[in-house]
Amino acid sequence: MIYFEEGLDVRGRLLRVVCAVLPAALAVMLTSTPARAAAAVDYVALGDSYSSGTGAPPYVSGSCFRSPRGYAQLWADTHEVSSFKYAACGGATTQSMTDQFASLDAGTDLVSITIGGNDVGFANTMITCVTGSDTSCVNAVNAGIEAARTTLPGRLDATYATIRDRAPNATVVVLGYPRLVEPNGTCMSATKRAALNRGADDLHTVISARAAAAGVRYVDARAHFAGHGACGRSPWINQFSLFRLAESFHPNATGYAQGYLPLLNSATT
Repeated sequence: MIYFEEGLDVRGRLLRVVCAVLPAALAVMLTSTPARAAAAVDYVALGDSYSSGTGAPPYVSGSCFRSPRGYAQLWADTHEVSSFKYAACGGATTQSMTDQFASLDAGTDLVSITIGGNDVGFANTMITCVTGSDTSCVNAVNAGIEAARTTLPGRLDATYATIRDRAPNATVVVLGYPRLVEPNGTCMSATKRAALNRGADDLHTVISARAAAAGVRYVDARAHFAGHGACGRSPWINQFSLFRLAESFHPNATGYAQGYLPLLNSATT
């Protein structure tokens, strides 16, 4: 009987404590601001084959080699987006962007773009280096470097300015190109490998400088792709294939998922 009365006394004290604390706790809960979810993003992906996901089939209908395994689609699939326009198209140059620019407007929140390689003869250079002599490869790379230094800067300036004009409220992320072949790879001569990677370095210098001048974000892809070039042991870039010419020397599915996607994630965090 004494034990029962003491139990009642303990419960009574606990009840009084709860009654005293509960109003204060409710007040805190009612006045606290809940954490807001990240706002959904209007995302537009512009650019060339590196932006469209060429190299990682399957592709959606049309002639642009757009792949659901490209970094743009992967980013859209893993983030809150209110709209996603996959405008990038294989073969695009800075001079053929009119249709892509039509996807931009004042409501666009994010723009990603990889562009410039085709302006300096990417495809022809790669074919020359695969099929020609060391000398012809070096000459082709040097011609591309000359175009990158003289013609490309003005074209990039105009491209970035148009994006800014069409999407004034957007974060603009320019993704660069990786070095294409492993320095110690086996599918080309050492001279050709060195020339191609020198060309990639020069293209990086030009694109990064023009992005900085335009006030947009630039992401250097070279270090992240290091060790994963074509002709290496763990390639993220397809090597040359006569039967899949359009995909040659483009990222494969792993290259987009583990190479480019983390870079875009970092740039948009």
